[in-house]
Amino acid sequence: MPLNPIAQKMIDDSKASGRPNAHLLPVATARENFEATFGALEKPSIHATQDVAIPTRDGETIRGRLYLPSAASDLPLTVYYHGGGWLLGSIDSHDVATRLLATASDSAVLSVNYRRGPDHRFPTAVNDAIDALEWARVPGSLPVDTSRVAVAGDSAGGNLAAAVALEVRDRMAPIAHQLLVYPVTTCDLDKGFDDEFEGIMLERDEMQWHQDNYLPGEDWATDQRVAVLDAKLEGLVAATVILAECDPIRPQGELYAQALRDAGVPVEVFESEGLIHGFFGLDQIFPTASEAMQFAGNRLREAFAEGSAR
Repeated sequence: MPLNPIAQKMIDDSKASGRPNAHLLPVATARENFEATFGALEKPSIHATQDVAIPTRDGETIRGRLYLPSAASDLPLTVYYHGGGWLLGSIDSHDVATRLLATASDSAVLSVNYRRGPDHRFPTAVNDAIDALEWARVPGSLPVDTSRVAVAGDSAGGNLAAAVALEVRDRMAPIAHQLLVYPVTTCDLDKGFDDEFEGIMLERDEMQWHQDNYLPGEDWATDQRVAVLDAKLEGLVAATVILAECDPIRPQGELYAQALRDAGVPVEVFESEGLIHGFFGLDQIFPTASEAMQFAGNRLREAFAEGSAR
């Protein structure tokens, strides 16, 4: 399908504004622009939110925000990692998406404000993501059912969720599901970037900029905690992969979904026709975006229901 006309207008308006793309700006300025863009969205109502402090292995604390779709005391938990190329984004920029996901999945959602590059380079974000999951599953940390927990994330956050799922398989108690929204799965842009959609929300040079500011050096690009596509995937928990048709990094999600299938991991893929990278949770802008949110919510509901039955 052709690019969604609303998305086309967004891109045209952005070009007409003359504002440089993120990778042409200082990181601090790019962060401010990112927050301002998403902060303008109207926040959907939700039963309650609670800000929390999450301890990390190095003695620091990071912010988290718990979203409760109801007053039920036995809600399952989805631990969510925001996107932004490991440099941008926060629990605030993704406040709308996490509210919607909590409602769609009927689960509590813990949004994690992991530390970002270049201030804190890899593997800090991965370690923070793992530490947040471990802390959340300690009885009493949160008012949730710690026996039913899933991980989720979008873009770079999808990369973190996939890395956490690998860690869970190797050394932690099982989780119920992994929800990966247009995830980053490789640093190899020759196979992970579709040039047909160059400049539609993302540019190849921009992707390289994110990598350069996240990784300590080029040699880290093949570490399987970031290049999850090259990891051994057998035995992973079932996955849902959400994609956007007109996303230049769509191949990364497609390749990962196929690699999961080849490894015998149950996976379902939902591709939103005509939509762009970053659409998840933007129901106010793209009416058809709600279909992906509902699909993701239903998949989490099903996974949590299976956990209850066991």
